[in-house]
Amino acid sequence: MIRETKDDVSQEDLALLSEGSSDEQLLHSYRETSAPADFAELVSRYQRELYNYLRRFLGDATLAEDVFQATFLQVHIKREAFESGRKFRPWLYTIATNQAIDAQRRNRRHRRLSLNQPHEAAAGSVGTLMDLVAGETGDPASAAEHGEQSAWVRGQVEALPEPLRNAVNLVYFKGMKYRDAAKAMSVPVGTVKSRLHSAIQKLGQAWRDWQPASRS
Repeated sequence: MIRETKDDVSQEDLALLSEGSSDEQLLHSYRETSAPADFAELVSRYQRELYNYLRRFLGDATLAEDVFQATFLQVHIKREAFESGRKFRPWLYTIATNQAIDAQRRNRRHRRLSLNQPHEAAAGSVGTLMDLVAGETGDPASAAEHGEQSAWVRGQVEALPEPLRNAVNLVYFKGMKYRDAAKAMSVPVGTVKSRLHSAIQKLGQAWRDWQPASRS
């Protein structure tokens, strides 16, 4: 009897093996062997879901397609940096979100942050970002009308740790519901709320520290 060797395995057989593997197993296999079938299976699994997320995020179908391609290029480039025990999906969405933000900057399509637009959560309006950040230190609506304060808030949001920044971007600036933001970040809804709470605390403290300097 002739034993089938690795070289005798067809591309169809490799594809079938890939389909039965987890995302993490596929990426590990691709990192070790550079097998096109593994990478193609990963792209196929996330093609519709990730593209739809990017299209909602960017509001532009063509740009979403470009960012989708750029995201998986980064998966290819950064595959060696993927840590054992980590989940693939949140890692992928972090890459995609960062690529989307970079694309907006490059194309000058980054929407001006709407500091006075209330965010409607499931339980009703939670107020504007400036309402929550400024608290009782002054009139946030008045402050938001000035370019200096608006620029300050934009800079402070960008300086937040990535998980907190992503939560603020998705919920406040992209207008996502908590459940949609949770799905995008592959975390429970409670984690989204916790990250937003932490972000607001950090922004509020930074705002209080900044106020005396801004008025001097």
